[in-house]
Amino acid sequence: MAMLTIRNLPEEVRRALRMRAAQHGRSTEAEVRSILEEVVKPQGRVKLGSLLTEIGRRADLTDEDLAVFERVRDKTPEEPVRFE
Repeated sequence: MAMLTIRNLPEEVRRALRMRAAQHGRSTEAEVRSILEEVVKPQGRVKLGSLLTEIGRRADLTDEDLAVFERVRDKTPEEPVRFE
């Protein structure tokens, strides 16, 4: 796992982080991780699997339809990409 060092953090910000962490019952480090995760991975983002599932629901696909897709799908293993 990566490590991150933050220099020149104002004392009032450090205190606010400690207070916020205490309110959430976790360490300051865990609180900072939570804040960073929240900011860079917003919950409103669309994930590919969720999007495909929603498309299937809207198309009213049944298990039988999916079984047909599975039967006709090319199951030949792909060759790895070569960077030569």
